[in-house]
Amino acid sequence: MEGFQDVNYLQRRVKELEEKVVQLRLSRRVLMNLLERLEKEKLQYGARMERENKKLHQDNYRYARRLLYKNKRIVELEAQLDRYTSKSSANR
Repeated sequence: MEGFQDVNYLQRRVKELEEKVVQLRLSRRVLMNLLERLEKEKLQYGARMERENKKLHQDNYRYARRLLYKNKRIVELEAQLDRYTSKSSANR
């Protein structure tokens, strides 16, 4: 009789362990899906940051060119003003 109870106990124990294995497999799949999703989001975020960085560099380049143009124009206007002022003072 005791051997029969041992067999029943072992059968129940095997069934419990098989169920735990199924649950662990499911948990592993869920974790792997989460890891894949996180990796995908990380790659998308990195790509977005690269695009934004490139855009900022382009904007900075355009801004620097505008500043150079404005500075050049200021120098030209100052030179014209100096010529006009020197002609005006020479005529007096």
